[in-house]
Amino acid sequence: ITIGYSITGSSLIGPSLPPLQLCSQPLSLGTVTCLVLIFGLYATSLSTDAEKGRRKVVHVLEDDTGAVIVQTAPGKVITHRGGSITLPCRYHHEPESSDPNRIRIKWTKVTDALVFEDVFVALGLQQRLFGSYRGRVSLEKNGPGDASVIIHNVTLEDYGRYECEVTNDMEDDTGFVNLDLEGVVFPYYPRVGRYKLNYHQAEDVCKEQDAILASHAQLHKAWLEGLDWCNAGWLEDGSVQYPISHPRDQCGRKDTAAGVRNYGYRHKEDERYDAFCFTSNLNGKVYFLKRFKKVNYSEAVKACVRDGSVVAKTGQLYAAWKIQLLDRCEAGWLEDASIRYPIVNPRTRCGGPQPGVRHLGFPDLKFRLYGVYCFRKNEESVNGDVVKSTQGPRKSSKDIPMNTTSTRTI
Repeated sequence: ITIGYSITGSSLIGPSLPPLQLCSQPLSLGTVTCLVLIFGLYATSLSTDAEKGRRKVVHVLEDDTGAVIVQTAPGKVITHRGGSITLPCRYHHEPESSDPNRIRIKWTKVTDALVFEDVFVALGLQQRLFGSYRGRVSLEKNGPGDASVIIHNVTLEDYGRYECEVTNDMEDDTGFVNLDLEGVVFPYYPRVGRYKLNYHQAEDVCKEQDAILASHAQLHKAWLEGLDWCNAGWLEDGSVQYPISHPRDQCGRKDTAAGVRNYGYRHKEDERYDAFCFTSNLNGKVYFLKRFKKVNYSEAVKACVRDGSVVAKTGQLYAAWKIQLLDRCEAGWLEDASIRYPIVNPRTRCGGPQPGVRHLGFPDLKFRLYGVYCFRKNEESVNGDVVKSTQGPRKSSKDIPMNTTSTRTI
């Protein structure tokens, strides 16, 4: 094993560092030669499995003041809306002597640059939850040194980056975990037409369609999977972008490479674009209502209600197409009065050669006749008995590799 050294956090701030000392220190992997700073350093071990790209930090020597060392998951953890997920975070002290009742564990969500939203805080046996996380977040309690939390009934808004902070008196350390969701990105514009939405209106129309504004990472992933759309739309960070898989004249420039075109950050109040929305698993089922005759919009609404459902939203149809593999070659009304239909397996006379959700626009509400797509929500319990869940098993922090970071306050 090759050992080097790195300095992280605030350890370079303040007085000049003391001279280096040469030593030999026994570790579990054998005796190695190491470089040690009097105030304590951490040695960086680079994995020989280079393709994994993991960077391991090995604690070599620490003075007797004690430091908190936090380990979090590398990369990201993935779940879906309605599922449960563990955000892994573990800590230990050097030397191993600390009163657990004096340990403070705090989780926050990084909502913007240097802006944090409180999620959970615990000090000994006292715990407090904040905002929409109340009743949905708990400590995993998987042995000593476990600061992991479980988020239950994950929502679309839970997507993002979280910070785990562990504090022991004057010593503290932090680690970060990215929570990703399985789902689908879709472009959206309302009945009034294209390029009619400022940023806040784009947020609203996505929520109305059972979705949120997509992130750049989500849009980039959708582009890698083949999304090609020639209209620019808002993303959650306030930027305006659009994905081009097949550059052509008047659409990303014919002689340029494919990619996600970026207009940068735009004025959220004054400028108008479309929206890129993101949605995830459905707590229910979208289906095409079989009828003997086609109907106008108001008749479609009444037909779904009579069937114990509601007219499906655009985001719900996209989720049903992507996740539940809904495939139907019949156009139908949706809640926003658009006409769409989902194609998983393209075939002749059924919307072209590529899979996707076909959009026929926003026709006259009274005189144009189509079928209708309805949405029926799952029942969570019947007479006190829990209905069988379709969710997969929750991932424990034991099943997720850990990435170690360490900071030292002087």
